[in-house]
Amino acid sequence: MSFAPKTKMDLLLDKRLTLSWTLAIQILLATITSIIIYRRHLHPLSSIPGPPFASISRLWHIYHILKGDQNLQLVSLHNKYGHFVRLAHNEVSVSHPDAVKKILGSQLKKGPWYRMTAIPDYRFQSPMATTDPKKKMEKSKAFASGYALTNVLRSEPQLDNVISLLLGHLDGFARTGKEVGLDKYFTFTSFDVAGEILFSSQFGFLETGTDVGNAIANGYWLSMYASAMAFFYHIHVALLGNPFITWLNILPYGHLFDTTIKAMKARLQDKRDESRFDSVEYWFRAMEKHPEKIKWRDVQAVTVSTVGAASETVSCALQSFVYYMIRTAGAWERARKEVIELQEKEGGREERVVSWGQAKRLVYLQACLKEGLRMFAPVPMNLPRVVGPEGLEIGGRRFEKGSILSVNSWVMHFSDEIWGEDAGEFKPERWLREDAGELDRWFMPWGYGYNSCPGQNIARLELSKIAATLVRDYDISQVNPEQEWKWQAFFTVVQHSWPCYIKARKTTTNESGCKVPLH
Repeated sequence: MSFAPKTKMDLLLDKRLTLSWTLAIQILLATITSIIIYRRHLHPLSSIPGPPFASISRLWHIYHILKGDQNLQLVSLHNKYGHFVRLAHNEVSVSHPDAVKKILGSQLKKGPWYRMTAIPDYRFQSPMATTDPKKKMEKSKAFASGYALTNVLRSEPQLDNVISLLLGHLDGFARTGKEVGLDKYFTFTSFDVAGEILFSSQFGFLETGTDVGNAIANGYWLSMYASAMAFFYHIHVALLGNPFITWLNILPYGHLFDTTIKAMKARLQDKRDESRFDSVEYWFRAMEKHPEKIKWRDVQAVTVSTVGAASETVSCALQSFVYYMIRTAGAWERARKEVIELQEKEGGREERVVSWGQAKRLVYLQACLKEGLRMFAPVPMNLPRVVGPEGLEIGGRRFEKGSILSVNSWVMHFSDEIWGEDAGEFKPERWLREDAGELDRWFMPWGYGYNSCPGQNIARLELSKIAATLVRDYDISQVNPEQEWKWQAFFTVVQHSWPCYIKARKTTTNESGCKVPLH
């Protein structure tokens, strides 16, 4: 087979095409080089120290998000460089003692990263996903009644029922002597509690003892995806966060979303029990009273986001409490003694679950919960704010309009400057000192300022009751006491791989025929 020789015109066109491609590549390389030089040496943040690659791209940060160690990296970098670390070309992580108040405690606009929290797509704008502080606070105010502690406490009997299901599983493991993954059962519990308190319907995790629809397992990958893709929000919207994908209902959080929406629709139509004022009931009434402010989609957005946020953070906090308590000599026994002494005075030993009224007054136990949250804050992501037109000065440095400044709870919670040389140690006693109130200025497991977690009352209620009941009625030990747990820090911290043995305390029968622990 032969080919006709190229004509002069063909050769000329080939030459021009080659020159065009060469020129395009040269322009592209020149553009990239210019961007790198500007970001590295000429950008307003170029004097801030940090990893060299972080100064030219967000990819350094995303790499450590996907690796699951972003929090430890930032703690290490702040120990090395001081109060200011350049996290990306346009963001600075700040650990100065004034950072919490001046950055998170101010009315600065939230960073664009928060837009990712609109679930399942961009139409569902919850307060968390709203970056403008005024608009965010207006939305939060509309939903505040559903989170108020006095209103949440109306569901305490139903909460006790869910906790009793957890205790039933623990009793089973105690009888058989088999090891248990508390990460699994604490997560089951936190999701079912969220469903019960928010819309009077559990997800069925504890009832079945299984991860229904692989919803929790899928959450691992969703958390990883959301943490990274939040910095590429428009790509996320094009791929998954849009109405068409929502309509197809193919995303892996289907069971959680479907159960939530199904329960809400049923309640809205014909099952609104006047005697049960759960969170959704308050929001429905607010929607009826102020239809111009609160829409059906707003209620959906808040409910779905609360299910995810409250569940993952509570599971993390419960695991942290147990993990550090059983690895600290005498802590479990001291907390148990405190519960017993209170109930011997006031009664309540026959109750399956310790009441909130008693749990909240257990001073040492509350200190242990707080210290567990300090040591292992559930949210490892930096909380970014955008500097306004007036600029911001902090720690002797001035940042101009548009700069993104962020604060990380792990960095603040492990600061020797704030907590002392024992910042890396689990010491509940620090919360019993006279200066404990001062330490609250830097305690931020629930966020801080206008964007602090609205569901923290639910979390405190659940944590306090479960923790008090566990220390009273069970002995817990790791299968291998020398084995440290494993975890990944994505949007939230996901702990695993620390199997335990459970022993139930011996019981006797009281005058009412109820079984009570022998203490």
